Amino acid sequence: MIESRNNETLKAIRRLRRRQGDQALLEGPHLVGEALDAGLPLESVLVSEPFAGSDAGRRLLARLPRPPLRVEADLLAGLADADSPRGCLAVARLPRLGVETVSAGSGGVHLYLDGVQDPGNLGALARVGEALAVRSLVLGPGCAHPNHPRALRASAGSLLRLPIAVGVTPDDLDRRLEPHRPVWVALAAHGGSLPAPPAAAATPLVLALGAEGPGLSAAVERRADLRWTLPLAGPVESLNVTVAAALALWELRRHGA
Repeated sequence: MIESRNNETLKAIRRLRRRQGDQALLEGPHLVGEALDAGLPLESVLVSEPFAGSDAGRRLLARLPRPPLRVEADLLAGLADADSPRGCLAVARLPRLGVETVSAGSGGVHLYLDGVQDPGNLGALARVGEALAVRSLVLGPGCAHPNHPRALRASAGSLLRLPIAVGVTPDDLDRRLEPHRPVWVALAAHGGSLPAPPAAAATPLVLALGAEGPGLSAAVERRADLRWTLPLAGPVESLNVTVAAALALWELRRHGA
């Protein structure tokens, strides 16, 4: 049982909250279970005694390849970025690569995020993208890191499963998808056309979304073949980026993209 906050393992885990790299802090039994389902290697699993003795704890521990570290409950809670890790957290090795992660085949929709810096939005967008069958989640320069604890929580496991590329410019993605020149659809709050079927089914589509407030960068605006604006009723001027993405992806899927 670990009872000191000066334990070296606990110090290393606290550092994960301040940096983003190839390790990811998975908070709560749901995310840890999703990581096991995805076959991700878990470097360490930490549990509190109350969780280990619960029915949910016993089910999760039975799936682990080796016994977890037992940690005093208050110490475990202090490690988490969330208000409460619900008695369980894990460290997984989760390297993130560049544009080579993107499947270069024809057809399908790739979700491109342009400067989305809020980790919660990034995670929620991954969840929406997976639910609506995007082929990959492509993060442009300046986006939040997909291994941020808040992004992982908001994704409910989608960031553990989706093909994700980081630090990708529009030119990088165009080169990756050659010889199939993709159609870029920029989702804008104002000034675009109504959503409509943009291309033949064999043509890859890139749906580009910017951060709330700044919107899309000049580089993405220049690359866009189409600009869509979702029609809104009443005094509402714009939607949360995740809601806008869900509506646009649903429209693309409805038209067979």
